[in-house]
Amino acid sequence: MATMQMTEKIYEQALDLSTGDRLILIDKLLHSTNLPTQLEVDTVWAEEVEWRSKDIESGKAKMILGEEVFEKIKKRFGK
Repeated sequence: MATMQMTEKIYEQALDLSTGDRLILIDKLLHSTNLPTQLEVDTVWAEEVEWRSKDIESGKAKMILGEEVFEKIKKRFGK
């Protein structure tokens, strides 16, 4: 059986499951991809925010107004 046909058959069978069972299946499929979880993503972003905040407070990073950034982009790329 071709992969697409098999995928479609599995999909049709999954639609017969209860909502709860479909959510469990979705969760298992997502975990099988080894993609980061939302908690992992949130943790990394929190660390990034902390790092950037420290750089701003220490003066290591300089704040630039959004208008200035967009003006530089327009000058550089002519848009």
